[in-house]
Amino acid sequence: MSHVADAEIVGINWGSSNFRAWRIAGDGSALDEIVAAKGVAGLSREAMAEAMAALAARWPDHGPIYASGMIGSNIGWAEAPYAIAPAGMADLARAAIPVEIGDSPVRIVPGIACRRGFDDAPDILRGEETELLGLMELAPGDGVAALPGTHTKWVRREGGRIGEFLTAMSGEIFDRLTGQGLLASIVEGEAADGPAFREGVARGRAGGLGLSSLLFGARARVIRDELARADAASYIRGLLIGSEIADALAAFPEMGEAVVPLIGNGPLSRLYAAALGSVGIETELVESRRACLLGFRAIHRASLG
Repeated sequence: MSHVADAEIVGINWGSSNFRAWRIAGDGSALDEIVAAKGVAGLSREAMAEAMAALAARWPDHGPIYASGMIGSNIGWAEAPYAIAPAGMADLARAAIPVEIGDSPVRIVPGIACRRGFDDAPDILRGEETELLGLMELAPGDGVAALPGTHTKWVRREGGRIGEFLTAMSGEIFDRLTGQGLLASIVEGEAADGPAFREGVARGRAGGLGLSSLLFGARARVIRDELARADAASYIRGLLIGSEIADALAAFPEMGEAVVPLIGNGPLSRLYAAALGSVGIETELVESRRACLLGFRAIHRASLG
């Protein structure tokens, strides 16, 4: 590897709510990290420039800077047009746009747009492409991967590139339904794996009644003493994830025949692993931070030509 390709770089995952920056060594390890609640949704352009000035002051001898996430959206610093799937690291490196945020030169990594063959529908992602490139560094090969989160992504990897994908808003739906409104009144505690969660997964995946009817049914079960309040969050989360798994299997039937990497952190990824395991699908947990670091290094290498 050349000295330039092996040089330290900075990778920034700059989303709507948070700013995460890493000083990344040639081997993909993090030498230092900055984490702040400075997402682009709450920042003026002046505040974005101030965030970059603080980074430059902390790392005055930093290398090339790459940024992914909502910083490249219509609410960020500059809109980076989506690359079209299937897209690999060379495609994303070519499509990255050079900008200056304050006095700092930055290359903004684009998101990816696809049109699924399954239903001829469009979909988009922004930020997850870096994690997916990191996954392909860790585990080359084809298959389906999932990124559990507020808007979970189910993504087909093919020939070293990011192919079609499916987005499910189940995380946001769960947060909103259990945070306010009618279902909030029946929920006590956090969602956890167990009989109530597994039953929710099975019912959500089975089809029949629509998801909106199943979700109201959770309230009816609690009111009629057929579901404990302490289990309500687990049951509701199970309904949502089970319905999501049914959609993912319809879009990507090969998913049931191989290990599905789950890129994420903490309890939510473990719930997805439990849900997929309950339908016979093996999973492997991949730390989001590690995938991001390796993804930024892959983009840097590809940008050198």
